[in-house]
Amino acid sequence: MQKEDVLIAGEWRAASGSDTFQAANPATKETLAPLYPVSSWADCDAALECASEAFEVMSKMSGDQIAKFLGAYADLIEANSTKLVEIANQETGLPASPRLGDVELPRTTGQLRQAADAARNGTWKQPTIDSANGIRSCLGPLGPVCVFGPNNFPFAFNSAAGGDFAAAIAAGNPVIAKANTSHPGTTKALAELAAEAAVATGMPTGTVQLIYRTSHEDGAKLVSDPRIGATGYTGSRHAGLTLKKAADEAGKPIYLELSSVNPVVILPGSIKENGIEATASEFSGSCLMGTGQFCTNPGLVVLIQDENTDELISTIGQQFENAPDGVLLSSGVEKSLSESHKILQEAGAEVVSGTGEGKNDGFSCRNTLLKASGAEFIASPEALQTEAFGNCSLIVVAKDLDEATGVLSSLEGNLTGCIYSAKDGSDDAAYDHLEPVLRRKVGRLLNDKMPTGVAVSPAMNHGGPFPATGHPGFTAVGIPASIVRFGALHCYDNVRQDRLPDILKDSYSGPAQRFIDGKWS
Repeated sequence: MQKEDVLIAGEWRAASGSDTFQAANPATKETLAPLYPVSSWADCDAALECASEAFEVMSKMSGDQIAKFLGAYADLIEANSTKLVEIANQETGLPASPRLGDVELPRTTGQLRQAADAARNGTWKQPTIDSANGIRSCLGPLGPVCVFGPNNFPFAFNSAAGGDFAAAIAAGNPVIAKANTSHPGTTKALAELAAEAAVATGMPTGTVQLIYRTSHEDGAKLVSDPRIGATGYTGSRHAGLTLKKAADEAGKPIYLELSSVNPVVILPGSIKENGIEATASEFSGSCLMGTGQFCTNPGLVVLIQDENTDELISTIGQQFENAPDGVLLSSGVEKSLSESHKILQEAGAEVVSGTGEGKNDGFSCRNTLLKASGAEFIASPEALQTEAFGNCSLIVVAKDLDEATGVLSSLEGNLTGCIYSAKDGSDDAAYDHLEPVLRRKVGRLLNDKMPTGVAVSPAMNHGGPFPATGHPGFTAVGIPASIVRFGALHCYDNVRQDRLPDILKDSYSGPAQRFIDGKWS
C-alpha cells in the first residue's frame, strides 16, 4: 500500500520512521487507503534546521513579498477547491456543501488574504517612537513556528493553511505543520499547494514543511527545541498541557486552545418574551450543529427555576430526541464523548434525553441532554464542567439568583459566555448581577445570541482564561491581533535612521498608524 511522504527542506521524501497510520471515513468507519508515516526525531531535526535557515531569509523580507505568497496560496486553494473538498469530506464526514465548500474553504482563503494585507501594510507591528530618548520599537519575526491543527476544521484551522499558519507567516516566520491525524490527506493536499505557491513567489526553501505524526516525546522535544520560535496548538486538553509543560520549561511561547463549555445563561424574562418553543429551538440548533463539534458549542446552560423551567427542559429534550444523531469526526471523539457522559452522570447529572451509541453507520453517539441542580454543580464543579465534545449539553437549574451566581463563580475559563435577557427590562437587575461574574470567566461575552459562530473580524477574541486557552491576552482568530502571538518586540536605542526597519524611520509613509511621542499618527 502507498506510503505518503513528508515535506522537509522543499522536498517530498520518505519519512525517517517506520511506523504508519491510516485515516478513516467517519460516516462509514471505513479505513482510507493511504498509509501515513510516524516521523522519528530525525525528521523533526531536519525540519527545524531548514526552518532556521528559512527564517534568516524571511526575517529580512518585505511585507509585500510575504503578502504575494499568501495571496498566491489563496488563489491555488480556490483553483483546487473541488479536490480539496472531496478529500476533506472523505476524512471528516463533514458535508461537502454547504459546510466545507461554501463556508469553511472561503473562510480559509479569506483569512490568508487578510493576513496578506496585514503583512503588506504592517498594521500588526505596533510601531512606537520616543523621539526625546531616541528609542523606537516594533514587533518583528519571532522564529520558526510549529502549528498543531485540530480535527474539527480541516481547512480554517489546518496546520498548513488555517489561522495560526496565516498569522505566523504574516509575521515573517516559517511554519512546520503537524497534521491532525484525522485528516492527513487534506493537510498534504494543502501543503502541496503551499509549496507550489512558495516556489512561484520566491520564498525560501522551508517556508512550509509538513510532518503527520510523532511520538509524544518527540512532540514535546519539538516545541521546546532552541530553534523554535513559538507553537500554536488547538486540540485536546491533555495533549496540549503535555506540550505546554515542555515548552514552558524551555521558555518557549506556546498558544493553546484546549477546552470550553461556553456557558449560556437564559433568564426567566427572556423565556417568557421569546416563548418556550423558540428558546428551545435556538439552543438545540446551536448545540447540535455539526454534531456539536465546535470549540464554541454551548455545552452548559444555566436556568433560574420558575414556572417555565421544566417545560423548557422537556421541550429541548424532545428536540434532541427528534434530531438526527449526526456523525462524529473519529473513533477517538466517539470514545471521548462516551467517557464524558459517564463522568457527568457519576457526578450527579441526570439524563433527560439520549445516551449510548448513535443511530447511524458512522462514528456517533445519541444526542444527549443532561441536567443537574445548581447545588450539585457548586458541590462538584470540576466534574460537572467536563467538556463533552460533541452533541451533548448539561442544563444546570439554579433555585435563585444567588445560586446562579455561585454556579458562574465556579466556572473555569471559557472561550465564550452568553446571557439571554428580556428586552422589556424585567431581567436587567439579574443581568447586572451576573454579568460581572461571567465577564471574568470568558474571552467573548454575548447577549441574546448563541456562541457557535466565530466571525473572522479584527475585533474578534477567540481566546479566554485558562483552560480555554493558555493565555487570556491573545486570540487565535482576528487579524491583526492574532499575528501578534508570533511576533517579538524589537527595540532600537540610538540606532541610525538607515539601519532601522522602514516602519520606524522618519521617512516612513506607509499605511500603518504609529504611536509617536504619545500620539497616534
